[in-house]
Amino acid sequence: MRRVTGSGLADAMILMDVELDDERLPLLRESPRPAVLIGLPADTAGLTCVDLDFAATGALCVAHLAGLGHRDIAVIGEAPAVYERHTGFAERTLDGLRGKARELGVRLLHRPCEAGYGPTAATLARIFDERPGTTGFVVQNESAVEPLLGLLRQQGRAVPEDVSVIAVCPDQVALQASVRLTSVSIPAEEMGRRAVERVVAKLAGHGEDDVTLIAPELTVRASSGSAPV
Repeated sequence: MRRVTGSGLADAMILMDVELDDERLPLLRESPRPAVLIGLPADTAGLTCVDLDFAATGALCVAHLAGLGHRDIAVIGEAPAVYERHTGFAERTLDGLRGKARELGVRLLHRPCEAGYGPTAATLARIFDERPGTTGFVVQNESAVEPLLGLLRQQGRAVPEDVSVIAVCPDQVALQASVRLTSVSIPAEEMGRRAVERVVAKLAGHGEDDVTLIAPELTVRASSGSAPV
C-alpha cells in the first residue's frame, strides 16, 4: 500500500482479504486516495466496504438444516491459519453459525481443515469421534467438498439420506460436485462490480463512506434432506 500510494500510479484502491483488525487500515484512513474494501473489518468507521453478509450466511445454513430436523451439525472450516489471522469472512460466518445454533437449540461443532484429502479425512474422523450422531455438515472450504463427499460414500453414509451437506462456495463448485450441493453462493462478481462502482463514485467526488452487505441466498439441491429417524 505504501508503494502504491507513494508512486502516484494509482488514483484509487480496492482491498481484499480483509482481517478484523487489518494492519492496513490506519494507512488507508490516512491516505488521500479513495479506497473500497471487499470485506468487513471490526471497525468500519471512515471506510467503504462491500461484502456478502457472512453472519447471515452462517445463520441461514443452520436454519436450513435445523428445519430439516438435524440436531447435530458439524462445520468443516477453512485452514487454521485463516482463523488465526482473524480473517473477517471466516470469523463472521462462524458467529452466524453459532448464534443461530444457540437460538434453535442445535449442537454445533466447528473444526478447521487444511486443504487436501488427507486433512479432510482426519477432520471427518475427528468429528465422528467427538459427535457420532452428526447428520448435518456445513462446509466453508472448497478444497474439502469433494474429499468429504467421497469419504462419506466410502463409509456407507448416503447423501442426503444419512447425512446432509451444505456448502458456502461459488455456484460452479456446488454444481460440479459429485452430488449437486445445496449451497450459499459467493457472489464474487457482484461484490467486485459494487466495489468498482463505489470507488468510481469516490473519484467523482460524490461517494459516501458506507457498508454494503449483500444478503445471502441459499439454493436447495440434492445434498440436503430430512434428518434420519
